[in-house]
Amino acid sequence: MKWEVVIGLEVHTQLSTQSKIFSGASTAFGAEPNRQACAVDIALPGVLPVMNRGAVERAIKFGLAIGAKINQKSIFARKNYFYPDLPKGYQISQFELPVIEGGTIAIQVGEHEKVINLTRAHLEEDAGKSLHEDFHGMSGIDLNRAGTPLLEIVSEPEMRSSAEAVAYAKALHSLVTWLGICDGNMQEGSFRVDANVSVRPEGQKEFGTRREIKNLNSFKFLQQAIDYEVQWQIEQIEDGNKIVQATVLFNPDTGETRMMRTKEDAHDYRYFPDPDLLPLYIDNDWITRVKGEMPELPAAMKQRFVEQYGLTEYDARTLTATKALAAYYEATVAAGADAKLAANWIMGDVSAALNREEKDITESPVSSERLAGLIKRITDSTINNKGAKDVMKAMWESDKSADLLIDELDLKQVDSGAIEAIVDSVLAANPAMVEEYRGGKEKVFGSLVGQVMKAGKGKANPAQVNELLKKKLQG
Repeated sequence: MKWEVVIGLEVHTQLSTQSKIFSGASTAFGAEPNRQACAVDIALPGVLPVMNRGAVERAIKFGLAIGAKINQKSIFARKNYFYPDLPKGYQISQFELPVIEGGTIAIQVGEHEKVINLTRAHLEEDAGKSLHEDFHGMSGIDLNRAGTPLLEIVSEPEMRSSAEAVAYAKALHSLVTWLGICDGNMQEGSFRVDANVSVRPEGQKEFGTRREIKNLNSFKFLQQAIDYEVQWQIEQIEDGNKIVQATVLFNPDTGETRMMRTKEDAHDYRYFPDPDLLPLYIDNDWITRVKGEMPELPAAMKQRFVEQYGLTEYDARTLTATKALAAYYEATVAAGADAKLAANWIMGDVSAALNREEKDITESPVSSERLAGLIKRITDSTINNKGAKDVMKAMWESDKSADLLIDELDLKQVDSGAIEAIVDSVLAANPAMVEEYRGGKEKVFGSLVGQVMKAGKGKANPAQVNELLKKKLQG
């Protein structure tokens, strides 16, 4: 039997406010346990929540970016469940009327483009954190994270493979960091993914029973967890077993998922409007002001790169994958680099070196200005491409300019007069090869080019060498 995979993602995006969603406590990461949990966060009797305006503005930004409906009235609800790191015994969230409804995210998987529809995005507070590693036979509770503002972004179940799920998560991660509404730090829990996974026989309309994989904090783990879960569900069904709706955890050490608890439905949480919070009202003026503060979005910038710099769709899409990468590219061009060469070097040598060292473009030891200096020397034929690669390697390991390194490494290309003299010398030393070429054996041309380049110690311009050789061989 052929099976179809059905995947929907719920992404918990920590908003980049300095204080929590309903209190003035700090959201800074890394403080000692329970040092950033105020009376509101630990639910002391008589305390009242106060809405953080900055969290709402970040939600509006996201809604505008995905073309969603921004509800001008939304309601906060109490989601009731008991867990040791939830002091109130309920979480303040949004249920029936969220702040954002609908919207789309476009993804690219290889040559395949697909648009994923979003169900909703709602504001809520985060819970605290249970710590198990350092406590023998007990768990520690850290409430620093309690009350941190989250935007939970829920997709429709429209992804059909782990590759599509990863592409969607990456596109969403890129967008929220681009907008500046989330720092995107997955290791610190700023961007956490829950994956709802089910399988059904190919052609069946009804969904299968889903299992939710919780708290995936890397794209690699997201892919591994979904792939394992899909295979596990298929094997269970083919063995005659039924899938039970459940919440599961992924163990990156074993590459397996395991059940944590049976999965609750919405009615199990006994949602009801929070009596301590008035409805959230967002008027047109507020939306208009936020819209005016929006940065250029990735899709618009990609199209501009095609039109302004003459890039291919692929190059423009790659360079606008993150805001930092796009800014680095534009700064390189603004510093005088040829637009196409800048794209090639950034996507090629620069990205390869960063990947080897597991660094981001913001950590590149070669600034956009220094890269532009190197590219200008390729453009004006001061150095050839091989020499440029040697200069780049040296630039990566020092703070010297391209011009200084070209002189130090003696990589300046020889001038046209010197190239012509070398070509004449090589032709004079290889009369037999010259006759073979003129007799129709064109393969010897490559050997002659190689001899000229060797005689020029790699500093001859290959294009000039080819042009001069052909001219003299045909003359």
